[in-house]
Amino acid sequence: MNSSSQAESAIVVGAGIIGIACAHYLSKAGLQVTVIDRSSLAGACSHGNCGYICPSHVLPLTEPGAFKTALKSLFNPHAPFRVKPQFSPALWNWMWQFARRCTHRQMLAAGTHLKAILDSSMTEYQRLITEEQLECEWQQKGLLYVLRSKAGMHEFSKTDQILSDHFGVTAHQIKGVDLPAFDPALKHDLAGAFYYPDDASLRPDLLNSQWIARLKQQGVQFVENCELQGLQKSSDRITHLTTSCGELEANWMIFAAGAWSPQLSAELECRIPIQPGKGYSVTMQRPTPCSQYPMLFPEHKVGVSPFQNGYRLGSMMEFAGYDTSLPPHRIAQLKRSAEPYLRAPFTENEQERWFGWRPMTWDSLPIIGRTPRFTNAYLATGHNMLGMSMAAATGKLIAELIQGKPTHIDATPFSPTRF
Repeated sequence: MNSSSQAESAIVVGAGIIGIACAHYLSKAGLQVTVIDRSSLAGACSHGNCGYICPSHVLPLTEPGAFKTALKSLFNPHAPFRVKPQFSPALWNWMWQFARRCTHRQMLAAGTHLKAILDSSMTEYQRLITEEQLECEWQQKGLLYVLRSKAGMHEFSKTDQILSDHFGVTAHQIKGVDLPAFDPALKHDLAGAFYYPDDASLRPDLLNSQWIARLKQQGVQFVENCELQGLQKSSDRITHLTTSCGELEANWMIFAAGAWSPQLSAELECRIPIQPGKGYSVTMQRPTPCSQYPMLFPEHKVGVSPFQNGYRLGSMMEFAGYDTSLPPHRIAQLKRSAEPYLRAPFTENEQERWFGWRPMTWDSLPIIGRTPRFTNAYLATGHNMLGMSMAAATGKLIAELIQGKPTHIDATPFSPTRF
C-alpha cells in the first residue's frame, strides 16, 4: 500500500470483538472504516463470554479422546460437551474432519500456532488497554483451574505437563488444603488447583462498548441492523455489498461474521467449514463470599468470572445447529456445576441469561486471510472459544495483510486456503 492509501476504505462485516479489532487496526493504518452488523453491535458471543484473555488455553479442542466424548454425548442431553442427534451432512463431515485431528501430534501442531496468536494478543491488549484508556475491568490476576478429585488432579497434571514441556506455559500447583487461603470463596474439601499467573481477564460488554466509543471518536462508522444481502463482483474483486441499508462500496472487504460465516461460502466461492458451537452463561449479583480470581472447573466444564458489579457462570458446547432456545435446565446445570467448588456458588438475583454460537473450525485454528477467489476480500472468523483472547492479534494480522506488510506472526496456518 503506497502513500495514496490514506484515502482507501474498508468495510468490516460483523461488529463482534473480531470486527471491532479489525476496525481498530485498519483505522490506525489510515483506512476509512465502516463496520456493519445484521443485529446490535457486539451482541453475540462477544457479549456473554467469560472474558478470559488466556495464553494458557494453548491446547486445541482436538485433543485425543475429544471425539469419543462427543459420540457419548449423543445419548446424554445434559452433557456439557454435546452433539445433538440430527440429520446434517455438513455437521457429520465436520465431525469426521475433527475426529481425524484428535491425535497427539495434531494437538501439538495446532497448539504451536495457537500459542503464537494468543501471546501476540496478550501483548496487544496490554498496550491497547493503556493507550486507548479502556475501562473494562482489566485484571492480570491469572486463571485458576480447580479440581475436585484426586483423579481430576492426576488427569489435569498431564495437561499441565504438556503445557510446560512443549509450550513453556507454567503453573503453580496449589494443594487442596491451601485453597481457602488462596481464595476464601473455595470449599475446604477440594483436591487442589493449577494457577496460571500470566492470564488476564476483563468484562466483555465494557470492553466492547468502550472500544466502539473510541473508534467512533476516531472516525470509524458503525451501522447496526444492517444485513448483508449479496456481493457485487467484477473479475477477481468485490465491488459492492448489497445490504438492507443500501449498496456499500469500499476498496477492501473483511468478513468477520463469526458462526454465520458459512452462509457466505457460496458468495465468496470458498470453503468456510465452521459449525456453531452453542454456549451459555448466566450473570447475577455477586455472592458472599465471591471468588477473587477467575477460575475454571475442568471436571464440570464451567467457568467463573467475578466482575466488580456482577458474577458470571459460563460453559457448555452444544452442536445443535442454529438453535435459538435457552433451556432453563442448562442455566440450572451451570449453577449446579459450581456447587461442589464454591461456598456460595450463585445468587438468585439474576441479571442476564445468555446463549451464543461460537464459530468452531475442525482444526481448532481461526480463519484469517485473503479468500482464494477475490483479491480484496478477507476472512477473520473461526476463533472457536477464544475470540476474545485472539481478537487483538487478529485485527493486527488483517491490517498487515491488507497493507502487504510482513506479518508479526506467521499467518500461513490460519489461511482460508488450507481447506
